[in-house]
Amino acid sequence: MWLVWGVAVAAYVLSVTNRTSLSAVGVDAAVRFEADASTLSMFAVIQLAVYGLMQIPVGLLLDRYGARPIITIGMVLMAVGQLIMAFAPNVGIVIVARVLLGAGDAAVFPSVLRVVATWFPEQRAPLLVQFTGILGQVGQLLSLLPLAALLHATTWSVAFGSLAGLGVLFAVLVFGIIRNHPPDRDADVAVNTATGAIHVVTSAADLRVGFRESWGHPGTRLAFWSHFTTPFAGTAFALLWGFPFLTAGEGLAPATASLVISAFVVFGMLAGPVIGALSSRHPTRRSRMLVLPIIGIQAVAWLAVIAWPGPAPLWLLFLLAFALATGGPASMIAFDHARTHNPSHRLSTATGIVNGGGFLAGLIAIFLIGLAMDLQGAGTPETYSLEAFRIAFLTQVPLWALGAFFIVFERRRTRVHLGLDEPRRPRRERARD
Repeated sequence: MWLVWGVAVAAYVLSVTNRTSLSAVGVDAAVRFEADASTLSMFAVIQLAVYGLMQIPVGLLLDRYGARPIITIGMVLMAVGQLIMAFAPNVGIVIVARVLLGAGDAAVFPSVLRVVATWFPEQRAPLLVQFTGILGQVGQLLSLLPLAALLHATTWSVAFGSLAGLGVLFAVLVFGIIRNHPPDRDADVAVNTATGAIHVVTSAADLRVGFRESWGHPGTRLAFWSHFTTPFAGTAFALLWGFPFLTAGEGLAPATASLVISAFVVFGMLAGPVIGALSSRHPTRRSRMLVLPIIGIQAVAWLAVIAWPGPAPLWLLFLLAFALATGGPASMIAFDHARTHNPSHRLSTATGIVNGGGFLAGLIAIFLIGLAMDLQGAGTPETYSLEAFRIAFLTQVPLWALGAFFIVFERRRTRVHLGLDEPRRPRRERARD
């Protein structure tokens, strides 16, 4: 049981490493492929878009074939993508590589959750899901430190070819060790050991239930905007733009910049359990007590770095890393909203809608930052400047403002829907009183 979970989690760690493999070598990629900032953004945007679009097909395939073949195929796709990346001669081939990476990455995490659901008692599943997510973030550290060090010690082809080799190795390991369910069961089911209840495990979006029904509940819309607004700044920072900003903009040495981004990962791993506990204890105040303050903390930290005269001091950059790290754990509150406000027969549809919010905001943020750099004539590593980065990162402000507005708006409507608040009376009725 634990061996199966351990191999699945290790595969997820490698998946995150592949996902974030451009984070510490973005400048090298720009030089190698003569890519401007918009093109560099496009690499990440395409990868994330494919990841998001593949979630429903992956769910359907999991229901039909189980976790073992799907996670194996995911590892193979990522291995092929990284092999293409290792020898890609131009931007067009790189795009093909990123499509394969996004598709392979999309297959891994849902498969790991399927392994948890079918191999462990229902009582343990929530804790193991949290541990899976936390341990998976180690993959970001591997992309920041060993991968970047290997690239600078050898060549681009050796570094990304090594990732491809690891993908093949893990594909064999996954296929050899992971099984869809324990040998004493003949189907993908979850067992509650306290009551003996048995539930069939499904992961596909319920296509019989219309999008309109899920979106029509204000709690789903609150969840969407919560997931839209909290993680995108951290995604843009860790996935692509943080390392170039810290090195070419703030003037940090690559090792110091890697330390700051590593701190972002570690802070997120530490903040997750704390935010999760607070969310559980205050279910009716999560938006006002956690989500909105965390959005404010991120915005204030970025504005402080942007407004600092000259390069920001190292302590402020670590503070920025801490602020951005809270976004990922805060975004998990959105799934609590979706689970709370939707019946089980349309939960997967609502979850898919919510998950799309985070991907949408991340895509917009990464693209806008790259576009702003290009419009300032600072689209290549030779022209990167601190002032250009400052203006480019200001494009995040409208996204925070838009998301915060709708969180407040939909929170009010959700509370009225649940009977926690009285609906506002029309102005004419208030004037009569």
